[in-house]
Amino acid sequence: MPKTRSPFLPLLLIATTCIANAGAGDVLLPQEPAQEAQPASFPGEWQLLHASIGVSAMHMQLLPGDFVLMFDRTDTGPSNISLAAMAPCAATADGADCTAHSVLLDLRSNVLHPYPLATNPWCSSGALLPNGTLLQTGGFSNGDRVARLFSPATGWIELPSFLAARRWYATDMILPDGRVIVLGGRRQFNFEFFPHDDAAPALTFFPFLDETTELDAEDNLYPFLHLLPDGTVFVFANDRAVVFDPYNRAPLRRLPAVPGGVPRNYPSSGSSVLLPLSPDSPAHAEVLVCGGAPRGAYHLALRNATFVPADRTCARIAPTDRDPAWAIEEMPLARVMGDMVLLPTGEVLIVNGAAAGTAGWELGREPVTRPVLYRPDAQLGARFEALAASAIPRMYHSSATLDTYGRVLVGGSNPHVGYVFANATYPTELSLEAFLPPYMDSRLDGARPRVLAAPGEVGYGEATAVRFEVPAPSGAAAAGEVRVAAVAPAFATHSFGMNQRVVELAVGRVAQLDVGVYEAEVAAPPTPGVAPPGYYMWFVVHAGVPSSAAWVRMRPLGPAT
Repeated sequence: MPKTRSPFLPLLLIATTCIANAGAGDVLLPQEPAQEAQPASFPGEWQLLHASIGVSAMHMQLLPGDFVLMFDRTDTGPSNISLAAMAPCAATADGADCTAHSVLLDLRSNVLHPYPLATNPWCSSGALLPNGTLLQTGGFSNGDRVARLFSPATGWIELPSFLAARRWYATDMILPDGRVIVLGGRRQFNFEFFPHDDAAPALTFFPFLDETTELDAEDNLYPFLHLLPDGTVFVFANDRAVVFDPYNRAPLRRLPAVPGGVPRNYPSSGSSVLLPLSPDSPAHAEVLVCGGAPRGAYHLALRNATFVPADRTCARIAPTDRDPAWAIEEMPLARVMGDMVLLPTGEVLIVNGAAAGTAGWELGREPVTRPVLYRPDAQLGARFEALAASAIPRMYHSSATLDTYGRVLVGGSNPHVGYVFANATYPTELSLEAFLPPYMDSRLDGARPRVLAAPGEVGYGEATAVRFEVPAPSGAAAAGEVRVAAVAPAFATHSFGMNQRVVELAVGRVAQLDVGVYEAEVAAPPTPGVAPPGYYMWFVVHAGVPSSAAWVRMRPLGPAT
């Protein structure tokens, strides 16, 4: 079990109330200092969960019920974990493969379960459906047109030839109506939907991807997709972005290119997140894009073994503004192939990657083992903080995601065609680590809430309540802040957490029910544009310190998917 007491998941809804202004029947929550706890003095901590999970975690998805699915390609040869005794072996050119290429981790017991995987999901994409099932699309060879469904109860269910186009390095994103848009992929300048829309063409041409591709290098694979509160879609590829309407299949507007002209999509892989949405301004959204590699870096690494320093800038924009413009900030460390993970506090953790080269086999150098914390609401120039370093390089084909305890799970890294463990500068990595962010400092446990009860399901705009307890620290009570954050679990691969989202929930009255026990009135998100239907982790954050998460399902407006 993790060393702190906290339950949360990856789309964040954060509801805020200041108890200092409590009225009759409201309460003051106990806390050590009279202001928010400041965890920055603790640089975080790395814990090794498994020396080997048997596969290199190219893809990672947190699932309802506190499970994490991790899987790799199926064409690397045997993995290091065997299938269950009665599971059928896969036929390969070299004979039968009786090893698993996907594993399920039970977070509560830390036990791994192998699952057979029939087709090749190499460099594929995914999204969690409103019913909690993982939709997983595309891949390579016999998997490039396959749609797959996964749940712990059923394992993998394959839908052969479901996709209208070959999807390799595409991006999936859930829409307000519960459908999933599948956009892009190598030489695929189009999109389609899951499930199919029988009243419309199977494929819709998307010229923006054609415009942003570069000869040989591409630099627009795994485009960054973010759902905006009005239901439109922000798409970033290469060094620029557009906003379009997926329902009318039409572009709405082009945004200015990021100053500097640095490509930020595969293979010049940067990363991106939609910053937390606030109930005070539900129509406002901001996007952050960090890292990447200079134009031409891929060719220099591939052809000349010249590894160009990675980019160290972040670009931030509010695409919902009337005249949006990019603001440029500089990270403490240059980074390519980094992963950006939204935290229940509304902060962003930037982890993994390299300081030189690009994504691709053998093309990265100088691993960046020190994560960086980004505080979106801090003053410009004071938003970044470098944290504790890991001892394990995580470069090409690594992944990271938030779990229900508030930890960041980090796995994968395989810059080789197959599994290589010896005589390699950066061996294939099968281990799984957990990074404990500064808010998991054990000295903050006196302020750490624990969720006692939360709704299993809510509708849009509904009033509900979350019950929690807070340990009473030695003595006095003081004014503290209570927030509720709902996090949508991300599908993490190739430096992008698809569908990752943080939404702040409006918190009303907080009442004391017993000694150390409280109940907060919370308003569910107003629309599916703000929070698409499906499962979220709800965290209670007291004085800047989060609990573990409770799973809460946002009920679809129409028939459940």
